[in-house]
Amino acid sequence: MIELLILFVILKRDYTMYAIQRRIEDNFAPFTKPSFGALKPALRRLEEKGCLTSRKIMSDGGKLSVFYEITKNGVEELKRLLLEDMSENPLQFLSNARVKLACAECLNNDERTRLFFGIKTLAMKFKNDAQNILNDEYKQTNFYQKIVLDNTVCEYSNFITVVEGLEKDNARNGKLG
Repeated sequence: MIELLILFVILKRDYTMYAIQRRIEDNFAPFTKPSFGALKPALRRLEEKGCLTSRKIMSDGGKLSVFYEITKNGVEELKRLLLEDMSENPLQFLSNARVKLACAECLNNDERTRLFFGIKTLAMKFKNDAQNILNDEYKQTNFYQKIVLDNTVCEYSNFITVVEGLEKDNARNGKLG
């Protein structure tokens, strides 16, 4: 996920590692807060894959700054990361799905349709899994489990509604374009 965030942040402008971290925090803090310890190796991996380039510039104060720029290969990698299958682990799903939805603007209409469908399908599966446990009278669920499961069903229902709204907007924009 860190590579996706880096590529998305530098899609429109070159940044230093520090500025990349700040942009990620500014835009994605509710979902993730990557450390420099995670950022630096991810930047190195992306540069080795040809997804970004770096250039060193000496500032007026005499400090060396390294700026990162996305390449054409990096744009394709960003799209690939956005469209790759989501984890079937519910613990990771919502935060990763939210990040991907927040980055969907860099996809074309058909790619967004595919992204939204994949996310909505998994969200519906996780919602149904929680609902099935709630409805199964033979499951040994206690009061606290039922409350948490009920909240999970509500959370996924709300999330699915958000994705459906994005699907409608995407369909409307596809007809206009």
